[in-house]
Amino acid sequence: MKILMVLTSHDQLGDTGNKTGFWLEEFAAPYYVFKDAGAEITLASPKGGQPPLDPSSDTDDAQTDATKRFKNDDAAQKDLAHTVKLSDVSADGFDAIFYPGGHGPLWDLAEDADSKSLIETFASSDRPVGAVCHAPAVFRHTEGTDGKPLVSGKTVTGFTNTEEEGVGLTDVVPFLIEDMLKSNGGDYKKGDDWASFVVTDGKLVTGQNPASSAEAAKKLLALL
Repeated sequence: MKILMVLTSHDQLGDTGNKTGFWLEEFAAPYYVFKDAGAEITLASPKGGQPPLDPSSDTDDAQTDATKRFKNDDAAQKDLAHTVKLSDVSADGFDAIFYPGGHGPLWDLAEDADSKSLIETFASSDRPVGAVCHAPAVFRHTEGTDGKPLVSGKTVTGFTNTEEEGVGLTDVVPFLIEDMLKSNGGDYKKGDDWASFVVTDGKLVTGQNPASSAEAAKKLLALL
């Protein structure tokens, strides 16, 4: 199994002066779910190299078994420091694509033409596409073979409006995940705020929040 994981390269949290990036748990948990299943993982990002880590995801209270494992894993850290540039990546040879969240993807991956093209290629060739928390931002402009938004008519989830309110960033983010998925015709579902909630529709897997990241990866694997 060959799985492509795509991370953000964006590190500015709007005009707050604060940093953002990818969310550590949402990378680490799926990474080890895939790794432990024997998958070969390729990491990519729009700019290549080391993706920015959201500092909020690296606080003591945000650590999990997966993030602790990552901190002691020199090989994984080296992999992450050398992500492939997204424009150099072809969908050829990969069995699935997965996007960890963090607020960064709202700014770059949501608008990235290379990401859009990859997702559309995976979807049109019936290969699994997964995204967790803020990463469903990548479906903002993606289309199905019918020309409609890719999520149109599909059951999806992602970071809720109330979760965004909970972290105090409703007025900072360029758009709200829940609203965008609904406006693109998605049948948006959600569980309790901050609890694991994952939905699968065909080959599309979406997770609601950081707590959903391991489960989303497992559901993606189940499709392989």
